[in-house]
Amino acid sequence: MEDLRPKLSPPRPAASAGRLCPQPVAACSFKASDVLPLPLYLTNGAFFGLFFSVAYFLLHQWREKILTSTPLHVLSFSEIVALVSLLASIIYLLGFFGIGFVQSVICPARALQDDACSDFGRVHVKQSTSLSIMCPQVMNSEKVFDDQPAKVVNKIQPEEEEEIIRSVMEGSTPSYILESQLGDCRRAARIRRAAVERLTGRSLEGLPLEGFDYEAVLGQCCEMPVGYVAIPVGVAGPLLLDGREYTVPMATTEGCLVASTNRGCKAIHASGGATSTVLRDGMTRAPVVRFDSARRAAELKLFLEEPDNFHSLAVVFNRSSRFARLQGIKCAVAGKNLYVRFRCSTGDAMGMNMVSKGVQNVLDFLQSDFPDMDIIGISGNYCSDKKPTAVNWIEGRGKSVVCEAVIGEEVVGKVLKTTVPSLVELNTLKNLTGSAIAGSLGGFNAHASNIISAIYIATGQDPAQNVESSHCITMMEAVNDGRDLHISVTMPSIEVGTIGGGTQLASQSACLNLLGVKGANKESPGSNSRLLATIMAGSVLAGELSLMSALAAGQLVKSHMKYNRSSRDITKIGS
Repeated sequence: MEDLRPKLSPPRPAASAGRLCPQPVAACSFKASDVLPLPLYLTNGAFFGLFFSVAYFLLHQWREKILTSTPLHVLSFSEIVALVSLLASIIYLLGFFGIGFVQSVICPARALQDDACSDFGRVHVKQSTSLSIMCPQVMNSEKVFDDQPAKVVNKIQPEEEEEIIRSVMEGSTPSYILESQLGDCRRAARIRRAAVERLTGRSLEGLPLEGFDYEAVLGQCCEMPVGYVAIPVGVAGPLLLDGREYTVPMATTEGCLVASTNRGCKAIHASGGATSTVLRDGMTRAPVVRFDSARRAAELKLFLEEPDNFHSLAVVFNRSSRFARLQGIKCAVAGKNLYVRFRCSTGDAMGMNMVSKGVQNVLDFLQSDFPDMDIIGISGNYCSDKKPTAVNWIEGRGKSVVCEAVIGEEVVGKVLKTTVPSLVELNTLKNLTGSAIAGSLGGFNAHASNIISAIYIATGQDPAQNVESSHCITMMEAVNDGRDLHISVTMPSIEVGTIGGGTQLASQSACLNLLGVKGANKESPGSNSRLLATIMAGSVLAGELSLMSALAAGQLVKSHMKYNRSSRDITKIGS
């Protein structure tokens, strides 16, 4: 692998090391143990012996006091000495196990010199490695050495980046290691972007590069970044839900969507608000295992579904996290193969990693009683993640929420520009009958995925989980002698979290903060993610109400012609 670090130009002779680093490289090594009066192994032995001996002495003395009813706070001289010795040994042992911290406290300047000298030695061994990369500790100093200002060492030369770009293009330097090799995520993105443009012959002008924290996505959100996509975020609301008002952020490029949801929020607010209920809260993961016979697969199924075994399995599962709590196990047999669907609570996290760790613990535990069990995969699609499935529609996954509102006749006429009978009839023929004819699975709604996707992107959720999270059935009926409209949305598998993944990024975190659900709720773990799920259901309710009204009144085409068309020539953008 080619060294990515910039070259020293011109390289200094190795003899100069003596002038810049007065000691030889080997002598520059400094350890905390250097200040000890005895060798390290003798000092460690002495303090370990002291700790155990005085601890035994004090426990013996206190046992005698308890037997003789002597107050524990009455101390003899020997006991005072033992307590002081115990404290001293504890302090030493803590320092021993935190040796790096002790070293930095004892002599930070010497430690810095040690790093600089040893790194400089490596510079002259290779004769081509930049001190600014090899010795980052000194980069922020006013001067690295008396004759070499830090600003000269830290300066990035264009020719140095050109060499790295060529290396990436030639394949001698894998693109994915740029961050770790350079130690600068933004610079890595810039170099990768230049290499991509030259290799493809296509310009990435118009794709922003600056103004983004690439450190925040490293190893978590996105690999090999070359920029970021700016998506406009609009707000709908206030959404009056369960007695509280929420301003809902929606990231979308579709015209009319935010405006339509906002109109629905207005109608709900004018009618006294909506109410929501969380029916279930549990993330699932379903591994697939195989046996030599269908009988053995059935035996494991019966074992897992036996109520008397659940407690033991739950203890093993719950070790994976302080928030993971196993709620249930459901099995399905297909010949010699067994699919085991675990469901557990996951606190304020969406919980895929959490439940996967718990499942792995249980599989390892079962291996002792079922050694012939062959684990094919940690996920066998019986979960089911990012796919429209009947099991999620029926059993639920993530948060199962129902949200409802009663919209007054006057609001239906003035705000929504339609009538209650028209809405009820359209909902029956479109969302129920039409979806049934189409063979829909979980799609008995007008456009729930529109609202879910927009809020997902704005709040840092996994957009691919829009597939099952948009499962929704919209119900409408006339109430109060046919004057008012009762509307509800039932969504069995909203998969959301307020910690982890993209929720940590600055923009997405700001949108979560706008809703009042940022981060984990320490007082009531899981309540923030459940609240976010109900807000999403309430927003879907508003979106369904507005779009169905537009369809009933014949406004849909007119609205989209007004808000969702552009006269801009996209071929000229970025050229």
